[in-house]
Amino acid sequence: MPDKGGFPHFMIKEIFEQPQGMRDTIEPRLSLNEGVVRLDEIRSSPDELRALRRINILASGTSRHAYMVGQYVIQDMVNIPVDVDYASEFEYRNPLIGPGEITIVITQSGETADTTAAQREAKAKGSRTVAISNVIDSTIAREADGVLYTLAGPEISIASTKAFTAQMAVLFLFALYLGQVRGKFSREQRRLYLKDLLEIPEKLKVQLETASLCESLADRYHAFDDFLFMGRAAHYPVAMDGALKLKEVSYIHAEGYPTGETKHGPLALIDEHLPIVIIATRDQDDAGSMLRYEKTVANIKTFKEQGAHVIALTSEGDEELAKLTDAIPIPTTRELLLPILEIVPMQLFAYYMAVRRGLDVDKPRHLVKSVVVE
Repeated sequence: MPDKGGFPHFMIKEIFEQPQGMRDTIEPRLSLNEGVVRLDEIRSSPDELRALRRINILASGTSRHAYMVGQYVIQDMVNIPVDVDYASEFEYRNPLIGPGEITIVITQSGETADTTAAQREAKAKGSRTVAISNVIDSTIAREADGVLYTLAGPEISIASTKAFTAQMAVLFLFALYLGQVRGKFSREQRRLYLKDLLEIPEKLKVQLETASLCESLADRYHAFDDFLFMGRAAHYPVAMDGALKLKEVSYIHAEGYPTGETKHGPLALIDEHLPIVIIATRDQDDAGSMLRYEKTVANIKTFKEQGAHVIALTSEGDEELAKLTDAIPIPTTRELLLPILEIVPMQLFAYYMAVRRGLDVDKPRHLVKSVVVE
């Protein structure tokens, strides 16, 4: 019988297990001294990876949000086209895939019916497949050409938390491995990437220290019935997952939306009755990140002028947004690793919102952990 380990629910236990799950997932697969990533599990030769012309990624639910982050990471780091799709929609659009490509399928359980069906379709069209799963010897792992396990440990709560952060870490490692094989990075560049990745487990511990802040925000916001979550670039899918978590466990309507798209319609909804959760972090060593941040600050000021309540995920030390919003600080790291940290306060907020509403956090109504029907 699974043990809650002194926690009131599996969901909060699994949120707090993320530092260890992250460490177990990344450390065996790299050498910082050598500046090397080892992913022999994908079972593709260096020649195949050097000739690779496109990557397809298929998933559903929270796993889909991980692959959307992965799309940004892989294209930014390796400059290979990455196509993404819902696993449940894949068979309906005559997918144009085939030899010379890799199709990555992601599912926590390894048994998701839509994803296993999509993997079989991709293989039938001649694409190599790589599965990312949290369950050893699952269906999707057995049927794939290669498999990368997220070693996050068993996930009991229906709302996926620690598997999601581990999936993002594996996709970051995969991007770095491709760049290594294809000669995109020097040894020193790889060492810098790996150093930053190895710091993430400790930074997750720091992030978890915001739990009491997230609980107090849930006390303040629990009576609202609608939320809008926003982010730009690789942070947009994090916002989508934050909205999904809130929907799943608290039964509150929430929508994840690209921040820059609000002027094309959603701006009309924004007032004091629609709280906004927005990702406004920054990597001061990344010009693109700083541009994203500046645009986001301008958006926040507009939302505040319209009377909105704004919860902002901000980089540590951001005094301007601390005054302007209900700010949740995020430890500093490089731009493409920030999503792993940003999702944690959204998980905590969703959890405490559900607890505040007196709901069954681990078993939301109508949902199951492994969706084995199409």
